[in-house]
Amino acid sequence: MASGALAKPQMRGLLAKRLRVHIFGAFIVALGVAASYKFGVAEPRKKAYADFYRNYDSMKDFEEMKAAGIFQSAK
Repeated sequence: MASGALAKPQMRGLLAKRLRVHIFGAFIVALGVAASYKFGVAEPRKKAYADFYRNYDSMKDFEEMKAAGIFQSAK
């Protein structure tokens, strides 16, 4: 009596079904991590470098280091 009410377990295709679900979930998680890295790390870093080099004078920096005696080859 009770056996007629229970559904039969799915045996065929169970691995393929579970793999599809997990691969889809892993793809979504990977996209989320990539997007969070891009907008949380890469873009602020790119902006910081752009801001630094916008007003950077390499010759002035070189002259300051040369006057401080950092370089042995430059007189």
